Amino acid sequence: MVKSTKKKRRNGVLAYFMEKLVSENVITQNTLKLIKECNTFMVMVADESMEKKKQHKGNTCKNRFCPICAWKKSRKDALALSVMMTYLKQEENKEFIFLTLTAPNVQAEELEDEIKDYNHSFKKLMERKEIKKIAKGYARKLEITYNQERDDYHPHFHVLIAVNKSYFTQTAQYISRDRWLELWQEVTKNPLITQVDVRKVRNGRDDKVYEIAKYSAKDSDYLINQEVFEVFYKALKGKRLIVFSGLFKEAMTKFRNGELDAYKEKDVTKYVYAIMYNWGGKKYIELEKRYLTDEELEEINSKLIDEKEVD
Repeated sequence: MVKSTKKKRRNGVLAYFMEKLVSENVITQNTLKLIKECNTFMVMVADESMEKKKQHKGNTCKNRFCPICAWKKSRKDALALSVMMTYLKQEENKEFIFLTLTAPNVQAEELEDEIKDYNHSFKKLMERKEIKKIAKGYARKLEITYNQERDDYHPHFHVLIAVNKSYFTQTAQYISRDRWLELWQEVTKNPLITQVDVRKVRNGRDDKVYEIAKYSAKDSDYLINQEVFEVFYKALKGKRLIVFSGLFKEAMTKFRNGELDAYKEKDVTKYVYAIMYNWGGKKYIELEKRYLTDEELEEINSKLIDEKEVD
């Protein structure tokens, strides 16, 4: 409830900034209405002690800039990523490396072109012979951060790459951090790049991996003021933020089809209560608390977990 309340308050800031885009005919009144009404009604389910709660229902706007919907999507993406990694490790005998590709920060007017250059450069990187040899698939996420002191923007890629286990033991396959940097400088044609980060993902997962599931932009960045928001909005609107290729693309198809459900955990909590809330402007107000019906008990309990915490 604390996080839901915080995100809903930030949603109000988004709606305020969006109003100008309505007046400029960038978005419609209906889009703005959906954003304002997002998660104004919510049903939580809870166990007997009221210590364990989760959201069961709620109205959503599904706008990628909505703090509530972006948070919920990141939790679902985290689960999908975790399940796919487990599947690829167990069934395809793969290991993973986590790569972060950066470049110097850019000004607002350069951001859109910089993202296009990133996409083009990444495509060239993955077509390099030595990369094609080791990469069996990848999940790639675009993230943009904002530096308020310098008033500039930092787009970068987080990339999770599936590799054979032999990658870490055979010198002919292994690519050092310095070589990754050299390759990235070459494809971007930018010798000013001084940093890339690459590491082995330990035990099939790593906290850094969830950078891929997290937000492409933090609402604490893009909701600083109207001007910054519009830079983010223009740069990210319509962009593919997370991309799957190779084994990860195949695994995502299986995940969506329910073929990887065996790798999901079951929610062992016994939920007994339903609690209805309405948004009261500054906080959620409890309207009703009741026992779940027999049908609801069967619908909600002993089901597979469909999201993971990423905050």
